Amino acid sequence: MSLSFHWFLPTSGDSRSIVGGGHGADLRANAGDRPATLDYLGQVARTAEQLGFEAALTPTGLQCVDAWVTTAMLVPQTRRLKFLVAFRPDALSPTLAAQMATTYQEHSDGRLLINIVTGGESSEQRAYGDFQPKNERYRRTDEFLSVVRGLWRGDLVSLEGKHVHVEGARLDKTPAVTPTVYFGGSSPAALPVAGRHADVYLTWGEPPAQVAEKIARVRAAAAEFGRTLRFGVRLHTISRDTSEQAWDEAQRLLDDMNPDDIALAQAGLAASESEGQRRMSELHGSARRHDGGARTLEIHPGLWSGVGLVRGGAGTSLVGSHTEVASLIEEYRAAGVDEFVLSGVPHLEEAYWFGEGVLPILESRGLWTHPDRVGADRKPAFAL
Repeated sequence: MSLSFHWFLPTSGDSRSIVGGGHGADLRANAGDRPATLDYLGQVARTAEQLGFEAALTPTGLQCVDAWVTTAMLVPQTRRLKFLVAFRPDALSPTLAAQMATTYQEHSDGRLLINIVTGGESSEQRAYGDFQPKNERYRRTDEFLSVVRGLWRGDLVSLEGKHVHVEGARLDKTPAVTPTVYFGGSSPAALPVAGRHADVYLTWGEPPAQVAEKIARVRAAAAEFGRTLRFGVRLHTISRDTSEQAWDEAQRLLDDMNPDDIALAQAGLAASESEGQRRMSELHGSARRHDGGARTLEIHPGLWSGVGLVRGGAGTSLVGSHTEVASLIEEYRAAGVDEFVLSGVPHLEEAYWFGEGVLPILESRGLWTHPDRVGADRKPAFAL
């Protein structure tokens, strides 16, 4: 089966340096270099589409512009690119969420994918009006998705759960294309929810052996419900014509990091409740290691943990020549990964480096085909 590649929409702003923050790291260094305007995000989206990415992940959080509104406004600027929209089950009723997704599918001709964000940081959750502890948030997500899935099937749904209570819910129209549900979470409470509801389980970019171990656990959880899943990994990428050029770029990004910003970010991330964030932070260890240069933060051949010094969430990057990056992607494929959600610094330029450098190599190895050559819709973009 062909691998799938998705890009990222920088809805917190973009820069030639890493935009920090998220997951308890209260820092957005250089976020204003390229504001998250609709014009710029549209440019990134159209570039990703042209290069062969299938979808664009759009995050959610206090540091971002809203994902639903933004991607809906980008649909007319693109012709086949799907949008992987992150949203929080605490912020909407499941009936309204199912209705919104159905409407999005109808108006976009089936271009919505959904990334469930249960919420890893209580401080941010409280800002959204959610005061449930972490494990209860996963229980709520389970109930929420049970209702949404039932509505998408056309069921008349009633549920009196601990967190979700609906009675006689139904949709007048069900989606012609049911949105694919992406879900991530590394804590024990997350695995049953993933096994029962996810279509694609997403993990941040740990080394391939650790990813394989996590995939085995999630696959076993899904088997208990008689289900099989696809698996994706969230990574950054620095791909160049030569390995030396790629590592020079990693060093430039590292040199741009202010030690005070690193200390501030790490203090915030240390307080994170997220098991996934804890695992990410363990990869780069002490922030002081960066004093030895970019290669001291190489935690697996071609996998660099320097991004996580200032950025919460996905904190690792593929680094190397186009051929080396393609080979590392094959390692992840051997570990069980089907889909790659990638980003770079800046997102516009790095999409070209990967799309023109790595994807053709993967295509020559029989691992990828441009969506425009496998029967994807070829409708022209709407006039703007």
